[in-house]
Amino acid sequence: MRQHAFEAAHVDTWRRLEALLAALEDRRAPGPGVPVQRLPRLLRAVSGHYAIARARGYSPGLVARLHALVRRGYRQLHRPRPRWPQLLLHFAVAGFPQALRRHHRLFWLACALFFGPMLAMGAACYADATLIHSLLDSTQVAEYESMYDPTNDKLGRTPSRQADDDVMMFGFYVWNNVGIALRTFAWGLLAGAGSGFVLMMNGLAIGAVAGHLTQLGFAAPFWSFVSGHSSLELTGIAVAGTAGLLLGSALLAPGRRSRPAALRARAAEAVPLVLGAMALLVLAALVEAFWSASAGVPPTLKYGVGAGGWVLVAAYFGFAGRGAADSARAGPAGAVPWT
Repeated sequence: MRQHAFEAAHVDTWRRLEALLAALEDRRAPGPGVPVQRLPRLLRAVSGHYAIARARGYSPGLVARLHALVRRGYRQLHRPRPRWPQLLLHFAVAGFPQALRRHHRLFWLACALFFGPMLAMGAACYADATLIHSLLDSTQVAEYESMYDPTNDKLGRTPSRQADDDVMMFGFYVWNNVGIALRTFAWGLLAGAGSGFVLMMNGLAIGAVAGHLTQLGFAAPFWSFVSGHSSLELTGIAVAGTAGLLLGSALLAPGRRSRPAALRARAAEAVPLVLGAMALLVLAALVEAFWSASAGVPPTLKYGVGAGGWVLVAAYFGFAGRGAADSARAGPAGAVPWT
């Protein structure tokens, strides 16, 4: 085979290996969008091409290019891999916010589906004290009223749970919050409509309770309780919804891939979003159990902490992990030819 035909037959493989090596060399801890598992296969193929090029006496430029690729590949193949603490630290500092910024359009859609109904229902229930009963039954309404009654010395808990200590409540909040996140994500398999429905229903329920308790005169205990953990909990639910909508997008718009292949690819992209959402909700449960229910803390201090939490969450997702690694993210202008 002549050199020209040899290059034409294999240049795509060389480019895929070059792109993969560039991504691996630029990242201390490659994210789920970098298919590290493809390195051995690509490296074996290019090593064979390098041996053929040398044996057939192809041009020194081509031989040098393939030799450099093989050397870089073996360096990446045998380099020490980051340990779990390093991987977790990288994910928290950069990987999670980068993953959300890659899908910012779906995130804002999830926010609209979640916060829009919440605000509308909150305003409607504040104006009409009976409207909440169209969404929640009388037992649920009475329970919420008892939880945030100003005479309740343990805010956010019903009289039947007054004996529960903070650690037990932390476990309860984790179970509840993570369950919401997983349901919101999993229902994305219904072409995204399931995640949208769960987001809307959660938004309606939260808005209804907030509006009803505010017009009832329980504004101070309710808002002082939820302010501390609201930034973490509400953002976590919206992020889980983003992951669900991402799954749905694979079924609605698979692009050039088959729907099963697109679903596998989008599921890999959704994993860091789900893990990040669960982390946010666990942190929210921690704050809710050990800070929000503290009766001895002045409401103004709780409001200040709550406002600071929203600022920190916005700054984290807006700026954490920006830099060279962000330029490697997938997108129409910088798609990496993995396949």
